[in-house]
Amino acid sequence: MRMKLKSKKGNGKIGVLTSGGDAPGMNAALRAVVRTAIFHGYDVVGIRNGYDGLMKGNVVPLTLRSVGNIIQRGGTFLGTSRSKEFRTKDGRARAFNLLKAWDVSALITLGGDGTMMGAGILSKEYPIQVIGVPCTIDNDLFGTDFSIGYDTAVNTAVESIDKIRDTADSHGRIFVIEVMGRNTGHLALETALAVGAEYVVIPEAPLKTADLIRKIQEGVNRGKTGSIIIVAEKDRPGWALTLAEVVEKSIKRDVRAAVLGHLQRGGSPSSSDRNLASRLGARAVELIAKNKTRLMVGMKCGQIQEVPFSSVVGKRRHADLEKLSLVDRLSI
Repeated sequence: MRMKLKSKKGNGKIGVLTSGGDAPGMNAALRAVVRTAIFHGYDVVGIRNGYDGLMKGNVVPLTLRSVGNIIQRGGTFLGTSRSKEFRTKDGRARAFNLLKAWDVSALITLGGDGTMMGAGILSKEYPIQVIGVPCTIDNDLFGTDFSIGYDTAVNTAVESIDKIRDTADSHGRIFVIEVMGRNTGHLALETALAVGAEYVVIPEAPLKTADLIRKIQEGVNRGKTGSIIIVAEKDRPGWALTLAEVVEKSIKRDVRAAVLGHLQRGGSPSSSDRNLASRLGARAVELIAKNKTRLMVGMKCGQIQEVPFSSVVGKRRHADLEKLSLVDRLSI
């Protein structure tokens, strides 16, 4: 459906979308984008369901009222998805023509590495301003110390594992707990450090099963009751189940597995994520007002910085292995 969305205020029109996996704080970022844009005299349109919604022309005008009472809500009120069509040159041509027809001259994209890649290519191929805002619980985007949603996901995992620790100690059990993170161990490491885990397994450090068994067995020999092993998920959830079977065969203890899964993506964002989202969302609009493009806003050492898409796309920020050593030392 073709919508007539001509700018009323003369300063232009900004489109905004959320793409890829949802992350707590996306709504807070959307609120900041809309309100900062209106403050600067822009009209704003929301694109529902990410790049897929863009391809289908699923857009809606956004007002101050549209983003009222959402800063505390998890998920994204615009919806999100992934789009195979947008990955093609013809698909991006269609996307640009739709944006042009709606009089949208600038686009703000919220998401992870796939979202930034799409934003980078679109801004390179066509004359449209594009600014990215990092939103991913994996925290693996290059160019920022923290991504929106990461802090909340860690807190959710910690709260869940603290409860599991009660059962582990009460029954003398070993728990292998799988957190999200896929190709990076940020979430697993930060969680392991916070819950005092006995061992953590991350993609950046190959698992040495013998070392894991030795570490847990030493704790059992000292009279330790429960033990917690944190593992970062692989391409598919459920690796913790396999590892739990391996551990149980080597240690004469009851071993259980728990997969936290998408529990970590939901829930009300932490104050840190709300504030980060507000700052980054507002800065994204300010960059558009300064006629800048092909940038992702990020946070480095407490300061907001702009990072070219070319420095973000195709790269991955790996977990800090010094934290891995610290987890090992503190769990003796």
